[in-house]
Amino acid sequence: MAAPVGLALVFAVLVLATSELYRIPASGMEPTLHCPQPAPGCEARQADRVLVWKLLYNFRDPHRGDMVAFHPPPLARERCGSAGVRIKRIVALGGETWEERNGYVYIDGQKLPEPYAKPRLLDTGASYPVRRIPPGMYFVMGDNRADSCDSRDWGALKRSAIVGPVVMTYWPLGRLSVR
Repeated sequence: MAAPVGLALVFAVLVLATSELYRIPASGMEPTLHCPQPAPGCEARQADRVLVWKLLYNFRDPHRGDMVAFHPPPLARERCGSAGVRIKRIVALGGETWEERNGYVYIDGQKLPEPYAKPRLLDTGASYPVRRIPPGMYFVMGDNRADSCDSRDWGALKRSAIVGPVVMTYWPLGRLSVR
């Protein structure tokens, strides 16, 4: 009995030593990740809390669709107001073209299937011209497109700014999920 408990404890220490924990403060990732009411656009009473695994991208590159925690570049801090770590979703990779037409994202001219971007939260009045994403960079957007300050506002994100992917929502317990 002591061996399984000891292994579980060692595993927990390893996970926590290689991860970061974050609280979701704003509505840019609603409804995928909740922020607390009464903040504008927030759908929950409590903020979701997530675990970000810092080591995963040592073994593989970030993928389209990954939700990532990152240190915002200076222009993001200037245009969006906050200097803390943010969480957004990767929608375009280096070498691809990105554009938005009436709230829908197109990668290399093809409409991107985005089941996480709910129609009621799309910025349907918005269109942005084609942008080529530089190699080694990532274009990130919030799932709540109408209320997200993201790469549309401040450009592509350097790989070195990414802390890691969101791998788990651990609080509140009713929203416990592994991604």
